[in-house]
Amino acid sequence: MIRTWRDRLSPSAVGLPAGHGRRAAGLRREELAELAGVSVDYVVRLEQGRATTPSVGVTASLARALRLSTAETDHLYRLAGLVPPDGGAISDHLPPGLRRVLTRLQSAPAAVFAADWQLLWWNREWAALLGDPAGAPPRLRNFARDRFPVDGGPARLARWPVAEADRDATDAAVVSDLRRATGRFPQDRRLAALIRELSAGNARFAELWATGAVAAHREDRKTIDHPEAGPVTVDCDVLSDGDFERKIVIMTAAAGSEDEARLRRIAATGPRSTVP
Repeated sequence: MIRTWRDRLSPSAVGLPAGHGRRAAGLRREELAELAGVSVDYVVRLEQGRATTPSVGVTASLARALRLSTAETDHLYRLAGLVPPDGGAISDHLPPGLRRVLTRLQSAPAAVFAADWQLLWWNREWAALLGDPAGAPPRLRNFARDRFPVDGGPARLARWPVAEADRDATDAAVVSDLRRATGRFPQDRRLAALIRELSAGNARFAELWATGAVAAHREDRKTIDHPEAGPVTVDCDVLSDGDFERKIVIMTAAAGSEDEARLRRIAATGPRSTVP
């Protein structure tokens, strides 16, 4: 990548004379080394893969010298085994385009969670199937905190009983997904506080956290015991929207099944009135 980025950068773009008879398409190694403040030999070793762990300072200098974009800088840091400069904090921002796409989903319950499983958005169908989360205090609208309570209180994100095909597997998936988030957002205070709280207050979470497993929670099958429609079994798919690791959760039922018919009836009826 360094070679590719070096080849595309003209000398004039960095204030160097183009000169005559240049064989290099872009910057020479010597020029990049001078701009980044490193030795030519080190640039050679990086490009040949003989040096693979540059320091944060060297990586930042290379990114500046190569005039990399934010996304390219993040990529360079990850290639070096480093946390990108913007990788310290979880984002709760929901881009307008993503919001528009989600609102156009037809009859499918959907919600968006931050990287630490903090609930950011849900649609009318989600509230109709599981109960409206609006009644829960914002701090408690967190799937991990809801799943591993520290005070023995009732669930806040689902008003009706929910059963998974394999509860132990789902527990492990959520915890390993949180550990994955700590690697992506090592400086996020909210995530760190959540891990401390659950580790100290929930024995099941502490047990799973101690295993050190790292993975992403991608899919599940749930049965919701809806008070009006009866039990509804849905496939729960978790999609990621990219570097910010927001989780888009969509629930669907098998086509032509009674579960799909019940899901449609629930969506048509809308959310029930609930008491927090």
